[in-house]
Amino acid sequence: MRSHEAADAPPAADRTLGPTARRASSVGLVLAACLAAAPVPAVALDAAPAGAAPPSASAEHGSGAGLDRYYRQRPVWGSCVTGPDDTTGRDLDRAGVQCADVTVPLDYAAPRGRTITVAISRLKATDTRHRIGAILLNTGGPGGPARAYPPTARAAMKEVGARFDIVGFDPRFVGRSTPLDCGWPLGMTWLSAGADRAAFDRQVVLQKSLADKCRATGASVLPHISTRNTARDMDVIRGALGERKISYLGYSYGTYLGTVYTQMFPGRHDRMVLDGAINPGDYRPRLLEGTERENEKALSDWAGWAADRHGVYGFGRTRAEVLASVDRVVAASARGPLTIGSGADAFRIDDSQVPLLLFSGIADDTEAARASFGELMSVLVKAADGAPTTLPAGIAGELRYALRGEGEPTGVQSAIICGDVAAVRDPEQYWRDIESSRAAHPLFGALTRNINPCAFWDRPREEPTRVRRDASALIVAATGDPRTTYRGSVELRRLLPSSRLITLEGANRHALYGSYANACVDDQVNRYLATGRLPAKDRTCVKETG
Repeated sequence: MRSHEAADAPPAADRTLGPTARRASSVGLVLAACLAAAPVPAVALDAAPAGAAPPSASAEHGSGAGLDRYYRQRPVWGSCVTGPDDTTGRDLDRAGVQCADVTVPLDYAAPRGRTITVAISRLKATDTRHRIGAILLNTGGPGGPARAYPPTARAAMKEVGARFDIVGFDPRFVGRSTPLDCGWPLGMTWLSAGADRAAFDRQVVLQKSLADKCRATGASVLPHISTRNTARDMDVIRGALGERKISYLGYSYGTYLGTVYTQMFPGRHDRMVLDGAINPGDYRPRLLEGTERENEKALSDWAGWAADRHGVYGFGRTRAEVLASVDRVVAASARGPLTIGSGADAFRIDDSQVPLLLFSGIADDTEAARASFGELMSVLVKAADGAPTTLPAGIAGELRYALRGEGEPTGVQSAIICGDVAAVRDPEQYWRDIESSRAAHPLFGALTRNINPCAFWDRPREEPTRVRRDASALIVAATGDPRTTYRGSVELRRLLPSSRLITLEGANRHALYGSYANACVDDQVNRYLATGRLPAKDRTCVKETG
């Protein structure tokens, strides 16, 4: 339920890490810390350095003056611990991970100007005789950190993991990289427009205030927070690692970032895995628009599961009865805020927030995830009846961030999305879209089509990346993915003719490889990582039961 999770649910973290590191890599904490690293001389690279930002067109072709010192730096590897309370760092140290910072320009059009740092980590190859190279990780978001993720990736990669240097990084202004904090009073902006015009008008005021507050605190850096600049940072990381090409594993938004990298820096990637892919043509400020049917199906399937467990949850004995319980919660929240929890962890939630909680609970159809959502629904049903409630363990901390903005920096996800693609600015257009969606999508339409801070953001400095070049990649997708729809993966497969698509049928799940325990998917990905050869044709896997 963190800031990036409205769009993403990254894979579960490796059990070899301690609790904090597991939470950091699976939930995607946005931590604020900055470590300095100075460029040092090194051998010249085989490929030319990355391009400058506009107005020059050279950014698409990887050429530009003044960037040599960034490409020639060599990371100073050391402990991942940054302070006495850094349990994540200690977990990473125990797992054999080393950490460093890479210095990059804030503005690639002015490489001699202000610099920032990007935090990276590395779990070195142990099978050095058969070493393939380095693989860079992104867990999605936008704004998901991956510095803590190498041990998880090593476990997913099984035997082939020993042949890679596995490199995690926190994208610019995320996590341990130079931070951004908009100081918002809430952590998530993916809110519903509510039931009526008055509720929508409150959203307009809120979302404008969020944009204004972020501009007031981060005006000097906001123009430089974008996917294209993160792709440029990735290529600097490649150069700093001394690699001619780099492999890549990206989930959800990370598939868009990986695709952008292939277009800006053709020929510089080796093996590329894109799990839960975004169609670049669908990437926009209302990133969830178009996912309504998949989310409705995921909710309906969960309702069927809950109906079979009426004795446990009491929501109803049929799918329709369970969905009626959901509707009753939403209707009650529209009449007045519901109180969930107690004491300092008492939250009052209305019809702008309840759909977000429902949406957040249905991106995973595993037994454990469905049971966890059942516990949350039990709280919401009791609250709708006016009964006192106790929050399940762990939920209060998530709600403190999502609904109050407590504990972590806020705003980086919106800063990335708003910095990538210009948004519709007229609130009336949003209202018309919301109203037109209500008949077909009464629950999720007002969430996916709602106004957000991008409507009040400054226009992006660059146009979004268009896919004009073929690139080889292995795309992985579930037919019932409720976050990045299967249609998006199919379209990306069409845009990249040299790619191949691994389809998992029958799963309502976002992010598969290494976390969903589907042997067919995992084996296909690991075979590709080991050999560098894509399957001869697209493949289909089936959801495993039991």
